[in-house]
Amino acid sequence: MRTMKLGTSTLDVPVIAVGCMRINELDRAAAERFVHGALDMGANFFDHADIYGGGECESLFADAAGMNSSVRDRMILQSKCGIRADRGMFDFSREHILASVDGILSRLRTEYLDVLLLHRPDALVEPDEVAAAFDQLEREGKVRHFGVSNQTPMQIELLKKSVRQPLVANQLQLSVTNATMITRGFNVNMENGSAVDRDGGVLDYCRLHDITIQPWSPFQFGFFEGVFLDHPRFPELNAVIDELAARHGVSNTTIAIAWLLRHPAHMQPVTGTTKVERLHDCARAADVHLTREDWYAVLRAAGNTLP
Repeated sequence: MRTMKLGTSTLDVPVIAVGCMRINELDRAAAERFVHGALDMGANFFDHADIYGGGECESLFADAAGMNSSVRDRMILQSKCGIRADRGMFDFSREHILASVDGILSRLRTEYLDVLLLHRPDALVEPDEVAAAFDQLEREGKVRHFGVSNQTPMQIELLKKSVRQPLVANQLQLSVTNATMITRGFNVNMENGSAVDRDGGVLDYCRLHDITIQPWSPFQFGFFEGVFLDHPRFPELNAVIDELAARHGVSNTTIAIAWLLRHPAHMQPVTGTTKVERLHDCARAADVHLTREDWYAVLRAAGNTLP
């Protein structure tokens, strides 16, 4: 699969990340087929979080992979921490970050993470505590690269006040039906809903600072309302996507991911499927180039009005 640099790091990663949030819905045999099928197609960047399945997703992944040193060498592992669903809060304290990483490493049966992201922003964050945790994790060889998830430019700047490591990624919700970070850019000074600044200009900020945006839920509309592909609520969007799919000889899944990859921000979409066949369709997007006309046609068909 085509690769890219993750942020300002030297890490070469596939342009598609394999999200593992739902892997615990599979039995052991199906999980094995999925993990090894992903590796066989070059989709070797796996995205986890300590809250996925209450940690069960990471444990099942390691079992399914048959984790050992040779298998580990074939993959790039990313996980996230900071959401404490059991206590109804977010936690970026030094103690929690360190304890979370130890738990992640134990469940994944690995000595290090390639990338650690701070999950949803903690309103009580102390940048010095985050910096202390990152320094210790880097010094002990437990984490090689760091980033964030769902954070605005000023939240990142606040962390950078103390954190000395480059923040190489920002994982954000983005799809053609959830594209406000894109549409705000051409609705400057307009009196409409699309002109509202909901993210502090995070798209341009990440491009300016070479932070890789990792779109999550690339097929979802709303928060988790459903998938827009083949959904009766989006007939015009699906008609345009289906026409492009037929023209390129690929599936509609491929076109939806290719739309994100066409953006010059060099994003790394995070898939959520647990089916090898659909992951293959996602991976094929790396070889599909949409024209400017095609990209805007998909954008408009999703209900995004140009001023």
